[in-house]
Amino acid sequence: MLVVDDDPTVAEVVAGYLLRAGFVVDRAADGPTAVARAAAVRPDLVVLDLMLPGLDGLEVCRRIRERGPVPVVMLTARGDQDDRILGLEVGADDYVTKPFSPRELVLRVESVLRRAGTPPPAGPWLRSGPLALDPAARRATHGGTELALTIREFDLLAFFLRHPGRVLGREELMRRVWGWEFGDLSTVTVHVRRLREKVEDDPARPQLISTVWGVGYRFDPPPGTPPADPVPAAAESTAHEAVAVQETVNPDA
Repeated sequence: MLVVDDDPTVAEVVAGYLLRAGFVVDRAADGPTAVARAAAVRPDLVVLDLMLPGLDGLEVCRRIRERGPVPVVMLTARGDQDDRILGLEVGADDYVTKPFSPRELVLRVESVLRRAGTPPPAGPWLRSGPLALDPAARRATHGGTELALTIREFDLLAFFLRHPGRVLGREELMRRVWGWEFGDLSTVTVHVRRLREKVEDDPARPQLISTVWGVGYRFDPPPGTPPADPVPAAAESTAHEAVAVQETVNPDA
């Protein structure tokens, strides 16, 4: 686990909670050091502050993700919605807004790691037009070319393929794909946009993932695609943990 934050107090608290949760933790206080540490020993996950000296968190995330699909949980300042969206666009799997609860951060880290390391239910490939997805191997292709998908993008695409022709609200997607009962719905919007850029021939005029204005999104299989087999509800269940806590980390304190 790599914790990257230039505030020594925040870094110490985050590292301490992760250590108590059983993780081995390395730390970096600036962007170049973070990139070098991640290149030397590939971490299982990076907790990454957005504002860093040397290289900002967005650039660090880009460079780390160039070497492989390392999960990233980004730390952002309160109210910086544009920065949060940018973080998701460069490949962050989740974000936590400062000031934050260290316990919530640990739960978010554990949730991302479960998705990264726990294989989904075994089963046949999911296919629709040019798309083919292997849930067990977590591989997806478009026209025979393998897609480079983040953890969330893969899970989102799998959910769409399992529910063709059905309108899915952003709240439902957040609950059933992310496992969150509440959260910033722009997270879903950003991931749908990123997914379209990878699976649509023309992302500006999507043919596979349509927007149903005021409701959500719908996956439209190309004509001639065989109907999908029904998916047991148990196979889609997502673990969700919540805890009420008092302590927070405030960078302005």
